[in-house]
Amino acid sequence: MKKNLGILLIVLGALLLILCAFVPFMGDLADQNWYTWGSLFIIIAGLLTHIFMNKKVEA
Repeated sequence: MKKNLGILLIVLGALLLILCAFVPFMGDLADQNWYTWGSLFIIIAGLLTHIFMNKKVEA
């Protein structure tokens, strides 16, 4: 499960952006920069987590 934590964070960040685009009541949140930056932060954190966890697990 540790190996997939980064991938799960990336998917979570992408789902937040997709929900914002397709769910009507979340459309107002797309106009606020904190929502978009938060999703970007989650995706980047997931990418870095994936890289570092896979280096630790395989090494």
